[in-house]
Amino acid sequence: MNKTNNKRLIITLALVFILPVVLAKLALDNNWFNKAATNKGELLSPTLDMTAIQDQAAEPKWQLLYVLPSQCTVECENALYSVEQVWTALGKEHDRVRATVISTPESDATIIQRLNEKNTVKLLKTNAENVNNVFQGESVNAIFIADTLNNVILRYPLQVEQQQAILHSRDILSDLRKLLKLSRIG
Repeated sequence: MNKTNNKRLIITLALVFILPVVLAKLALDNNWFNKAATNKGELLSPTLDMTAIQDQAAEPKWQLLYVLPSQCTVECENALYSVEQVWTALGKEHDRVRATVISTPESDATIIQRLNEKNTVKLLKTNAENVNNVFQGESVNAIFIADTLNNVILRYPLQVEQQQAILHSRDILSDLRKLLKLSRIG
């Protein structure tokens, strides 16, 4: 009786300590759960280098980016609104971030004029070839976040509905705040 109790005790102890390790290994190998991802935007891998279209004299800052199309539609208006609102919502941290709209000679002239009248958004003028070189076939119909080293790291799709754009702006703001909290640069 004593030997069987000892065997049961040893088997029970082995199961208690080994079984969770085996189950954890199986869960990791078979992707039985969602891996932790706290960013709401699409992480670009590899990142896109936008040094070619940047003003080299400008101090390094985080950037909210939008590429202005040739004709500004509802999605474009919502994106511009989102970029401005997110930048404003950063409060005391907004001096670490530059709201940037990239324009080309083909971009909507009325929107360029409107942005020139406002001081909230920096207008970065370049040509379509430079934009294509930076985004390397990636769709530019989105809002992007670039780090202080001019690497475009996150992408957020455009929204047609204004209410969806506002909700989506919260996601952008959330990600940007996390990045600013983790970064000492910019």
